[in-house]
Amino acid sequence: MNDVFAVTGKRILVTGGTRGIGRAISSQLARSGAMVIANYVRNDESAESLKKELAEGGVALEVCRADISSPEGTTRLIEALGPEPLSAFVHCAATGVHGPIDNLTLRHWDFTFALNVRAFFSLAKALSPRFAPGASIVALSSDGALHAFPNYSLVGASKGALEALSRHLAIELASRGLRVNVLSPGTVLTEALDAFPDKDARVKEAIERSPRGRLTTVDEVASAAHFLCSDASSGLNGHTLVVDGGQRVRG
Repeated sequence: MNDVFAVTGKRILVTGGTRGIGRAISSQLARSGAMVIANYVRNDESAESLKKELAEGGVALEVCRADISSPEGTTRLIEALGPEPLSAFVHCAATGVHGPIDNLTLRHWDFTFALNVRAFFSLAKALSPRFAPGASIVALSSDGALHAFPNYSLVGASKGALEALSRHLAIELASRGLRVNVLSPGTVLTEALDAFPDKDARVKEAIERSPRGRLTTVDEVASAAHFLCSDASSGLNGHTLVVDGGQRVRG
């Protein structure tokens, strides 16, 4: 019987795929038999440690260093991918400047949107002819796309734009046999949280708001990404899958 949840043999690109949530997604997909290409920008040590960790278990993974916030970096990544078709593209790459609006500049705006939104648009557009039939595109978002949090205006705005763009792409690319969905995790304890000046208070509040009394784990998010990359999610298009243990339902 065909296992619709299987990703064995699928060729999958994960941007921001060597650290944090992206690393967990790359690892789970690779361990499940997918041929993963994990893109990153500058941390060679993290990329090599991921490859070594997987290799010790007999699992292969490719890494590609390319700054996809620039046209040159996007071109480099696309060239590195080669002509082989992709089964999925998971956009985990993200950045941003956190602080009150009085401290933010247009340079901060451009820096944040270049990676969080423009890079996703550029790659989805450039790669669309290279996707295999039924391929899946997944954009990683956050609760800040819908709700306001202190010091999160730029990143939250970029995630809102990313979700809106994903919905439009879902409709436009459906005729090409492609699916576009959004994966929106709850608060996850990764090094990305270190950028928040109010990290401890933010984590405490998230735990208190959670019906389970705990944060979302990277493995839970990775499992959701696995589902969206598999044929089991073939009926989902233009959907936002929230993985937060019910935190947003609680309000």
